[in-house]
Amino acid sequence: MNLTLKIWRQADAAAAGAMHSYELSDVSPDMSFLEMLDVLNEQLNAKGEDPVAFDSDCREGICGACGLMINGDAHGPEVTTTCQLHMRSFSDGETITIEPWRADAFPVIKDLIVDRGALDRIIQQGGFISVNTGSAPEAHSVPVPRDDALRAFNVATCIGCGACVAACPNGSASLFMGAKITHLGELPQGQPERDTRVVNMVAQHDHEGFGGCTNIGECTAACPKEIPLDVISQLNKDLRTALKHGH
Repeated sequence: MNLTLKIWRQADAAAAGAMHSYELSDVSPDMSFLEMLDVLNEQLNAKGEDPVAFDSDCREGICGACGLMINGDAHGPEVTTTCQLHMRSFSDGETITIEPWRADAFPVIKDLIVDRGALDRIIQQGGFISVNTGSAPEAHSVPVPRDDALRAFNVATCIGCGACVAACPNGSASLFMGAKITHLGELPQGQPERDTRVVNMVAQHDHEGFGGCTNIGECTAACPKEIPLDVISQLNKDLRTALKHGH
């Protein structure tokens, strides 16, 4: 495959960025998208040019580090992570536009790398339970209904990649936050801090500059782990309940 790549280049957070075009040939359809970028960077290194900076870690679709906007879609044309997107999803001779996540709460660090620390700070405000450490508890000591356990497991698959924020026209992290709140809210261990959790996490979300949710649904459409939209309903329900309780 022969491709034209239009890539956002930005030296650092303070610099002005711009799109740059690169021609790439002999790309295998079986390459992952990140392997294709590796090939480009090898060529740039050989020319003495600065390689394109982008995030990746596991390259197995489980860490969430590899978020990119590809032709205007978070993670590209398939519902998967960028590292699991293969070049057979594109056509020979195609022009591919590659940008970083676009959200006020995700400032660009360099090129395609953004600072997603805002999601970590939301977790620090309540995405946990306070328990005594030590040996593992006996598995049957706290019964959990099967349906509750399944829902908790399903929404806990969120990897915090930020695709929901990048896809949302409002730049909202409500799907991410809803997944974390629903995950813990379905389990008995999450009940003691349930009210303070949602109030503190929503407050941090707004403080970080994320936008509000208007139920457009682009977040769940872009989510590589298919987190359902109804976790946002659960988030709103928990918030209303907490406010009624005076939190």
